Amino acid sequence: MEWEGSTIKTEFADYKHLQELGGLELLKARYQHMQFSKHVHEGYCIGIIEEGAQAFNRNGQTHVAPKGDLILVNADEIHTGSSAVESGWRYRAIYPTPEVLAELTQGMHGERGAAPWFPHAVVHDVGLAQQFSLLLNLIEQDHDLLLKETLYLSTLAYLIQRHARHPGSRQPLLDAEKNILLAKDYIAAHYTQDFSLQDLATLVGLSPWHFLRQFKKYVGLTPHNWLIQVRLQHARSQLKFGEPLSHIAHYCGFSDQSHFNRHFKRAMGITPSQYRNGLHL
Repeated sequence: MEWEGSTIKTEFADYKHLQELGGLELLKARYQHMQFSKHVHEGYCIGIIEEGAQAFNRNGQTHVAPKGDLILVNADEIHTGSSAVESGWRYRAIYPTPEVLAELTQGMHGERGAAPWFPHAVVHDVGLAQQFSLLLNLIEQDHDLLLKETLYLSTLAYLIQRHARHPGSRQPLLDAEKNILLAKDYIAAHYTQDFSLQDLATLVGLSPWHFLRQFKKYVGLTPHNWLIQVRLQHARSQLKFGEPLSHIAHYCGFSDQSHFNRHFKRAMGITPSQYRNGLHL
């Protein structure tokens, strides 16, 4: 499998989908000046720092991951990323889906599997880190599919057993949170529209300022930032079908291709073109 990417001085980002592992996303990158904006992924982010150190915010708390440590970000969890040292950081990461991890929990937490939750954003586990690095080295090769699948699933299962918690049952939602989640879902369902703050506030019977504060409290992003995340999720899906980038930008509600490229790079660390190249279309 060939890697596609760009190298600019000390920074590079290479990305691909591993079709033999169900389309698993794999990223290897080195950054020095990159500043990831607040963003979310549909899948989990499981990464290992191979050089330097990364600083990142996960759901409002700041963490630093040095060389050899694992980074764990739950699916749909808001996070950022930047260098914690002057020389930057190099890392590799995979993004398994909640469905894959939920299937692995069957028998661990009852008869039906449930997507696990990782309470710690940074994990120091030498044995697991060695196994994870071995997995990453193996899945870049073009052979031994059975071995790849075996090591992939066993590594995820080992990670879950050692560092995950069962999400458990949620407390009943407050009326205020129900209203905000209603607005959140409305934005997701109408992501191509150009909303006003007044439109959304009226939807749930709040003043614009009160709605803005409540949305940030319960979602962790402003309404505009959440709208951008939804548009990026749809754009990633559209990139699989070979449409021109300008068409995807327009279809997903971005003002132009430059606007689309800028938000995509700040959230993913790679450009839409690099993402597409990794799909092996």
